[in-house]
Amino acid sequence: MSVLVAIEGADGAGKATAAANVSAALISRGFSSTVISFPRYKDTVGGVCLGEFLAGRMPVPVTPKAAAVLYGLDRLESVAAINEAARTHDVVVFDRYIPSNMVYQASKVASEDASALMRWIYALETDTFQVPAPDLSIYLDTPLEAARGLMQLKDKRSYTDRQYDEHEADTALQRAVRVNYSSIAEMGLAGPWQTVRTIKNETLRPPLEIASEIVDLVIHRVAEVRERESARAIASRA
Repeated sequence: MSVLVAIEGADGAGKATAAANVSAALISRGFSSTVISFPRYKDTVGGVCLGEFLAGRMPVPVTPKAAAVLYGLDRLESVAAINEAARTHDVVVFDRYIPSNMVYQASKVASEDASALMRWIYALETDTFQVPAPDLSIYLDTPLEAARGLMQLKDKRSYTDRQYDEHEADTALQRAVRVNYSSIAEMGLAGPWQTVRTIKNETLRPPLEIASEIVDLVIHRVAEVRERESARAIASRA
């Protein structure tokens, strides 16, 4: 039984680094693990369209629901890859997953409409598109000022030559994203959540220290899932 772990956070939170370090640390502790990053800009129709959208090249306006469908389509086209990764690994670590879609699109609508939109997106992906839900989501809580510094260190992206894409350049959106991540984690939407703060004493924590904290949370969740599945197996034989 594989455990699906989503590393979540606003732009510049350190998700890609954390996902890679967590997967490597899990392997060092005897688990099989792999990382899948979303969007898959070069591998799916949804991913290619999202690259055009985030690069500012989309010739028509993209509403929050239309964007949600594109992000969901990217994962719909990736269901076979997700299922294969889950079949062959103990832990699949996602650099962004379903909650990212929920939070970003909800950050583009009025606050009173955010919760309903997030629930609609979750149903779209997990019910309509049959994308497996995460077993655990980790919110990397990184203040905006620190995140913008990290954004400047990003490698060149495949979909744009600009310093910031459409989402990264929108400071108001980035603030709303942080509010909605805190909200979704507190409400427990899209399954269980844990928050990991990346700043300590006004200084960015070392990446391996952050990963170590996440790994402990993941291993605890793996034990919970395995215990639950064992109980179900026993009950089914009774």
